[in-house]
Amino acid sequence: MSRPDVLSARQAAILRVIGDWIIEHGEAPTVREIGARVGMASTGSVAYQLGRLEARGLIRRTGHRWRSCRLCA
Repeated sequence: MSRPDVLSARQAAILRVIGDWIIEHGEAPTVREIGARVGMASTGSVAYQLGRLEARGLIRRTGHRWRSCRLCA
């Protein structure tokens, strides 16, 4: 069982991709772009991980779509 305060390697990679993408492009990447960068083909799996990160307060959406997500703290 994993500790709730420790990110998985996949979650850490997703956070890095989001942060790097925002710096480079000025907006968050799409779910497909995140998946391509971290080696995940399933958009559902990427969305699941984004939901877990949002539940932990590490990212938040300003709209309904993940493209509008921002890093928190």
